[in-house]
Amino acid sequence: MPSDQATAPRRAASWRARWLSGVTAVTLRPLTTVLPASERGVRLSRRIVAGSLAFLGPVLPGTEVSRVDIPGAGGTRVRGEWVRGPGERRAGTVLLYLHGSGYAVCSARTHRGLTSRLAAMTGCPVFACDYRLAPRHRFPSAAEDVRAAYDWLRGCGHRGDRIVLAGDSAGGHLALDLTLELLRSRLPAPAAVVLFSPLVDPSLELARGRERRRRDPMISAERARRMVALYTGDTDAAHPRLALAFDGVDGFPPTLVQAGGAEMLAADAEHLARSLRAAGTRCELEIWPGQMHVFQALPLLVPEANPALAAAAAFVRRQVRSRRGEEAR
Repeated sequence: MPSDQATAPRRAASWRARWLSGVTAVTLRPLTTVLPASERGVRLSRRIVAGSLAFLGPVLPGTEVSRVDIPGAGGTRVRGEWVRGPGERRAGTVLLYLHGSGYAVCSARTHRGLTSRLAAMTGCPVFACDYRLAPRHRFPSAAEDVRAAYDWLRGCGHRGDRIVLAGDSAGGHLALDLTLELLRSRLPAPAAVVLFSPLVDPSLELARGRERRRRDPMISAERARRMVALYTGDTDAAHPRLALAFDGVDGFPPTLVQAGGAEMLAADAEHLARSLRAAGTRCELEIWPGQMHVFQALPLLVPEANPALAAAAAFVRRQVRSRRGEEAR
């Protein structure tokens, strides 16, 4: 297991990361421009992404997975899977993981390679939530399912200060929204938040600004906006659960944000870190040079993937110890 010292991003990307970025720019990015932003296009995208993640981010050997599909509060259902890594040892603390991919493409299963490594590195079980996907299910269905999963964990006896919230891309937006909703309702917030390449601005305006300076090798801001719109639909972009605001927010938990230097959502990560720090939240920001969107999910090809996950796991362990130390005083 890695030490508790967070791993600092390298000064330059590895040659394999640079190679992958170049290959992606001439293969996947052109493909995303021709796939229709429709249910048919989403189905094809799901096949492509599932195959890529299964090959480049396989499940860690020794991982135990158990499915959950039960009724939740208010007519929702809690769907997902428990992921337990080999040598699980931090009883009482759980990670609630929210996958990304534009609210439409991925699942707990596609992200099992990532969640299995988080479970092993943190020593905590991970509950990966399967929320309803666009375009069949629109805003706020995914947010409602995420809240149902959090409430279910609390009902199972997991205290808010023993739940660490984690997510990538659109899952990062869902994690931020959930935390803000809990704080507004004066309910127990998570112990900490860990975000990989989070989507903060669903209008993709921040990403557009970044794209004008450096083209994302994976997808354009306009294409990503059209994908996200399959979920947001006709909802006003200024809706407070889409255009997240952190002004005056009190008690937001310690947060770690990681993003790749080659991706357009680095702009979202930087904006989020500034906003949280301005609100008095302790936020650690890591921009990994030359890396693409959610590079942590590709450990077989990207050497930086495991060090980044190790840094995230060390952050989780520090927050858990800090909480326990506060209770002991």
